[in-house]
Parts: sequence; C-alpha cells; structure tokens
Amino acid sequence: MAAETETGGERTEEPSQRRLQEARERGQVPRSRELTNFAAMMGGSAAIVAIGGSVCARLTQMMRQGLSIGENSLRNTDAMGGALGDACMSALLALLPVFGALVGLVLLASVLLGGWNFSPKALAPNFSRLSPLAGLKRVFGLHGLSELGKALLKCLVVGGVCAGIVSWLFGDVLALGRMAPGAAVGRGAALLSWAFVWLCASLGLVAMVDVPLQLFQFKRELRMTRQELRDESKELDGRPETKQRIRRLQQTIARRRMMHKVPTADVVIVNPTHFAVALKYDPKQMRAPRVLAKGVDLVAQNIRRIAEEHRVPVFESPKLARALYRSTDLDKEIPTGLYMAVAQVLSYIFRVRTLNPTAAARMARPDPKVGDEFEDS
Repeated sequence: MAAETETGGERTEEPSQRRLQEARERGQVPRSRELTNFAAMMGGSAAIVAIGGSVCARLTQMMRQGLSIGENSLRNTDAMGGALGDACMSALLALLPVFGALVGLVLLASVLLGGWNFSPKALAPNFSRLSPLAGLKRVFGLHGLSELGKALLKCLVVGGVCAGIVSWLFGDVLALGRMAPGAAVGRGAALLSWAFVWLCASLGLVAMVDVPLQLFQFKRELRMTRQELRDESKELDGRPETKQRIRRLQQTIARRRMMHKVPTADVVIVNPTHFAVALKYDPKQMRAPRVLAKGVDLVAQNIRRIAEEHRVPVFESPKLARALYRSTDLDKEIPTGLYMAVAQVLSYIFRVRTLNPTAAARMARPDPKVGDEFEDS
C-alpha cells in the first residue's frame, strides 16, 4: 500500500485549482438535492402562511363569480369560454406570488452550494451513463450507500417530526368539533398551515447532513494521484530542462545588456582579474555611484577588455572590488559604508582626466580602505 502511494497510484491528494476548473467546465459542480427540496418546501409553506388568507379569499370570490351564471351567459356560448379564461387568469395571478417564491428559493439554493454554472459540454450526450455496470456501481457503491442512508434519515426525521406534530395538535384538532363551522374551517386551515411549515422545516436537518456529504463526495471524486500533480505542475510551470534553458537565455541577455553599459562607466574597479565592477556617477541624477556591470573570472575579464577598448579607466583595488561585487546588485547604488572608498577612487579618476599624461603619471594613487563589515561579505 505504501509503495503504491509513493508511486502515485492512489488518489490521496486534494484536487488542484486546475482540476476543479476543468470539472466546472464539464458542468460537474456540487449540488444538494435535499437543500433544493428544503428550499422549495419551506418557501412554499412560508408563502402559504404569509399570503394564504388573501389567496383563499380571492379564490373564494372567483368561485362565487363562476357559480353566479346570468341568463344571458347561458344563451351565449362565447361568454362561457371568456369566463373560463378570466377565471384561469385570475387564479394564476392569485397564485403567482407563491410560484415566484418557490422558483426564487429553488434557484437560490442551487446557486448557494455550487454557484451559477452553464456548461455546453454538459449538454453533450454521455453514453457511458447507459452502461449497466456503471449503474450497478452507482447503486451498490459508496454513492448508493450514502443515498440509502439519507433516505433512511429522512424517513426517521420526517416521521419523528410528524408524530410530534400530531401529538401536539391532537387536542386542538378535537376541539374543532365544538366550534362553529366558519371558525372551525379557519382554525383548521391555520393548524394545517403551521403543521406543514414545521414538517417542511424538518427537511432542513436532512439538508444540513447532505450539503457536507455532497461537498466531500465532490472533492473525493476529483482527488488526484501524486503523479498527476507532478504532471500538472510540469505542464503549468514547464519542465525543469526547459526552465533551466530559459534561465540561461535570460542570464545571457542580461549579461549582454550589462556589457553594453560598460563603455559609459566612469571607472572599472578590478581584483585584478577575478572581480570587476563598473561604476557610474552623475551628481545631477544620482545620489550615489551606481553599479553598471559586475562579474567574476571570464565575465570580469570581458568587462576589463571592453573598458580598455573604450578607454574607461581601470583601477586595481582587490578589497574594494570584492566588497562592491558582493554587496551591490546591478543598477543599484553602492552602500553608504563604501562611499568614502569609492569617492577617493572617483576623485582620483576625475582629477587624472584633467591632467596631461606626465602629470597624471606622477599623481599618487589612493589606497581606499574597506570597513570590517565588508571584509567577509
């Protein structure tokens, strides 16, 4: 079992976002039928309790009007059809709030769990559902057992609530026989409405069990093996060989851009061959000198070669070159701890430029000092 898990044979990993998105595109989203049933029954019962009195009054009035047939209407055959159409339209308008509440709550319950989703792929015919073997697996598998458990739970819950309602309202129902007919009808309708509300509310307990179960089954069906996760990661991020190749190309491009900036440098500080750092300082645009290029070994040699070709001064200072290379990134200003050392080098370079070759050769070269914090940097 452990070996099989290591090789990625078992689906033990949670589904990735890509797997969830692909399932959504196929129309595979978590849905709870019990939540929809609860919303429909509860919404309908609540609407009946809220506006049942006005609906009953309107339907009663329609019945009285329908039974009150005039003499002229009996002789006119078209009048009967018109009266039937008016009665149907009036009944539809009277029941429209109840239907609207039912439709709205059913849609809300569906969207609440899995969200709104329209998938053209779900409309395509799937002949695998016609397989008897797949049907047997659904019936006798874990899904079938869960559906059986929900059905038994629903019977127990609804049956228990129904028994409780009957015992609770038994005395009130017997008292209806001692009331006037009109009052008994109204009282009986009220008792029946509230009994229906409590009976529908019991379905909420079943929905509370079904919603987490549907989410668990949805995630379980989409679980992935470790190999699938690796393959997906390779598809999204690229294979290691490809990423390494891209990284090398990026480094090559960055190195070429860096080399193009060397001719614009004010000075190249070297070690003398292992390290090379090209610096640029423009007092009008920079707060401190900035590193244009840096490198070690072959890159350092190329920097020095390009600097000599373009007559950029090369200054040998092993400690300063190492400190600049290790403490400063490309296109960044040098740290404050190296201000004094670099200032000595730049002032020397700028002064040499103004002198003739003989005077420049006699000028003493500075020996910039590097702080202890840069010795091991």
